[in-house]
Amino acid sequence: MEQIIDSHKPEFEKIIANLKEELSTLRVGRANPLMVENIMIEAYGSKMPLKQMASITVPDARNILIQPWDKAMSKDIEKGIIVAKIGINPVNEGSQIRLTVPPLTEESRKELTKSVGEKMEKSRIAIRQIRDKVKDEIIQQEKAKAISEDIRYNLQEKLDELVKSYNEIIKATGEKKEIEIMTL
Repeated sequence: MEQIIDSHKPEFEKIIANLKEELSTLRVGRANPLMVENIMIEAYGSKMPLKQMASITVPDARNILIQPWDKAMSKDIEKGIIVAKIGINPVNEGSQIRLTVPPLTEESRKELTKSVGEKMEKSRIAIRQIRDKVKDEIIQQEKAKAISEDIRYNLQEKLDELVKSYNEIIKATGEKKEIEIMTL
């Protein structure tokens, strides 16, 4: 009967992976290719992520270099970065685009920390929604006489333990990112 819970584990894992991806895109005062690689760029009549159009390198802690494979796309990439509003202005150097990551102020660090908290809360809400869906399935199984009351109780306990472990992962992930943001 544990397959009821196990069948929903990929959904829980997807929420955690999504949180980690969202947090990786936050600017923490150091250059990171993840900040820009998924920016959608209008090119050749469609939108594509930047990582499919250019090589993205980090030569030092403050700079990101974007070298388009097709030099004619430089203007489009520059425009896409501006439209994405990542808080960094691109400098087109002809064959490459340079992004200089400014150091974070105390105020912007606090704003980022607040944003981390909001993303963590969204993930917790998503986890609770899946938990409620699984609990409903367990209760339906009991009503249909497919499982006994004792099995329902045991399954709900296991579900609560699983949810607790995912909430701890969310908390640890968020705290790690907050420390990274507040570190000068």
